[in-house]
Amino acid sequence: MIPRGTLLAAIACLGLGLCLATLEGADKSQRRPQSPAASKKGSTNPAAPQGFSTAELVNRVKPSLVVLSTRSRGGTGEGVGTGFVIDPSGLVATSLHVVGESQPVTARLASGETVEVLGLHAFDRHADLAILRVAAKNLPALTLGDDSSLATGAEVVAMGNPLGLENSVVAGVLSGRRTFDEIEMLQLAMPIEPGNSGGPLVDRTGVVQGIINAKSLLTQNLGFATPVRLLRPLVERPNPIPYARWIRNRALDPKKWEAFLGARWQTRSGGIQVEGAGNGFGGRAYLLQRGTPPEKPYEVRVQVRLDDESGAAGLLFGGDDSGRHYGFYPTGGQLRLTAFEGPEVFDWRILGTVPNPAYRPGDWNLLRVRHEADRIRCWVNGAEVFSMTEDALKGSQIGLAKFRNTAAEFRDFQSGTNLAPPIPVAPELLASLKTGPQGIDTLSVEDQKTLRDRLPEVRTSLAEQARTLEVEAARLRELATQLHRIQVRNRLVAELHQPEDGIDLAHATLLVALHDQPDLDITASEEQIRAWGEELRGRLQGIDSDSEKVQHLCRFLFKENGFHGSRHDYSNPANSHINQVLDDREGLPITLSIVFLTVGERAGIQHLHGVPLPGHFLVKHAPPGRDEQLFDVFDGGRPLTHSDADELGGQFARVPVRTEGMRPSTKREMIVRMVGNLQSFKERKSGAASSLPYADLLVAIVGEPQLEASQRLDRARLRARAGDIKGACEDLSWIVDTAPPGYPLEPIRQMLDRITSDPR
Repeated sequence: MIPRGTLLAAIACLGLGLCLATLEGADKSQRRPQSPAASKKGSTNPAAPQGFSTAELVNRVKPSLVVLSTRSRGGTGEGVGTGFVIDPSGLVATSLHVVGESQPVTARLASGETVEVLGLHAFDRHADLAILRVAAKNLPALTLGDDSSLATGAEVVAMGNPLGLENSVVAGVLSGRRTFDEIEMLQLAMPIEPGNSGGPLVDRTGVVQGIINAKSLLTQNLGFATPVRLLRPLVERPNPIPYARWIRNRALDPKKWEAFLGARWQTRSGGIQVEGAGNGFGGRAYLLQRGTPPEKPYEVRVQVRLDDESGAAGLLFGGDDSGRHYGFYPTGGQLRLTAFEGPEVFDWRILGTVPNPAYRPGDWNLLRVRHEADRIRCWVNGAEVFSMTEDALKGSQIGLAKFRNTAAEFRDFQSGTNLAPPIPVAPELLASLKTGPQGIDTLSVEDQKTLRDRLPEVRTSLAEQARTLEVEAARLRELATQLHRIQVRNRLVAELHQPEDGIDLAHATLLVALHDQPDLDITASEEQIRAWGEELRGRLQGIDSDSEKVQHLCRFLFKENGFHGSRHDYSNPANSHINQVLDDREGLPITLSIVFLTVGERAGIQHLHGVPLPGHFLVKHAPPGRDEQLFDVFDGGRPLTHSDADELGGQFARVPVRTEGMRPSTKREMIVRMVGNLQSFKERKSGAASSLPYADLLVAIVGEPQLEASQRLDRARLRARAGDIKGACEDLSWIVDTAPPGYPLEPIRQMLDRITSDPR
């Protein structure tokens, strides 16, 4: 067999692969070229004075500080952070985690005046940065610097509200730079405490060089700040969202849920997330489902996953308005049933805490409870954990509960009279997939005693079997993943096989996300797009001008809902998964264009099309008989002329680009482009083998024989790099046997001849 390296070189020399310049992933630096308009902007930072003492710096910085307080829905104070004025018109910079999500925030100026927060001017989740707009003018603003010129060892000063102590100051030095989650942070030799977050880090000239972000968990005298250069893109390219919409972003529907005792409960992709300690004893917090409570006997179930098994989170049932309820939840890797009969630990009765082999630490687990008149039964993953007589609590409210500083996810919360799992798959079918050793429960009582008597040797043997089972478990998980991806691939092929007008672009895009996220509830994201479209449609009543309708669409997405292009971490899969783009309001040109097109379609706006620039993607409004209008959705829906678009495309293609008269992208082409991005990003980050599932998907969906041949050639390259020479040859043979007329086959035939004739 021909060596893998030789095969790779030969495939590369064929030059028949995809033109990666059409993919957003082609720019390996992950830095977007500036737009034609943005490239003409200059710096507006004034020169700063030199060499202030710490006392002088305090006097200069203090008037620009803002105290930011977050409150729970019940009005209880939850935390204090810091912000600072960066523009006299009322722009305040801080850390995004200070603002939180779906929580009211109060801003108090250095003068003592409390001002209204009008909304977010810009935000970036990955960099943990936010710019608030407050209802105040003529504020004293700090100057933003260039941290790249700040030398290690330079003296710096931080101001903020550590532990609620307002306008505190601490001096130190820049002790280094460290990268966390692909973000370079400024490492500070100074004590940082809660409340400092979001405050300015200034140099001795009073210029801001960073935004205080976190304290070190290792030592008291070490902290970190986000470099100020990451704040500049938010200033230059905002993604505003009004305050009323922001506090509803990820907020639970108050008609369905009500939270008690704090913590941060949010919705995401149809599920519920909770993080942070509650205000109750032991960090307890809970969430009640609103509406008519069920009558006994009833059942309630949910799937839960904990970030830390030392925490606890699970089902609440038998509850009432006084905060009394039962709880069934995992804690410390075991299952616990508790009667919470008051606010203190002395009022709690732990009815049982037991391990159960059906529980899967660190994974999703299905909890189910049946609450009868005088009996409680509890299951985890179908295995019964508790069955006991208990009727002390008479309430009927149901919901979710969490304890300590746990972060947990919930999904598929249900209640009803009988929620028993469906009849399992036939045992003989499962047996055909099982190759591991038999369980100990199949042994006789005598054999089990023998094993116990020789425990040291048995433990060694069991450890070896455990390693075998781990390999088998990995194989079964991979099998489940493959079956899932095949099903999604078939669904996507069927969707794209329809006529252009019959393809549901939103659904097809969400199938791409489902390919990577087997547990994704795509109906929740589809409902979000539909709801936005209907909201916008209502606003457009009585407006006849098509161009004016498009302006309303731009304003709705980019001014009111905060959608924006990813400013860094460009290749993060979240930017290519529409459900996460909808949640985070951040994406690539292609995914933001799809949001624009699908919301616009559901709002009744016609003649919107995608424009497939090399390395970028635009949308255009092209009503018959009228001039086209181009929009760069990656840049907040900025209108472009064809000349602007040509220049933008040329920055990627390195050759002249003509957008006037360019054929609009079909829905299939948009999906292919999305998957191509995912393949390119994955290969770059994790190697050829991990990108093969996307190559398989591309081969299935490209649609045209010529394109399929090119995709198979590219998959042959990936297979060869992954060590699958046989698979690479299968793709090359398919091209020889099936490729359309005119395809250059001779180099591929020569390649196959060399492979089959080489005895290695």
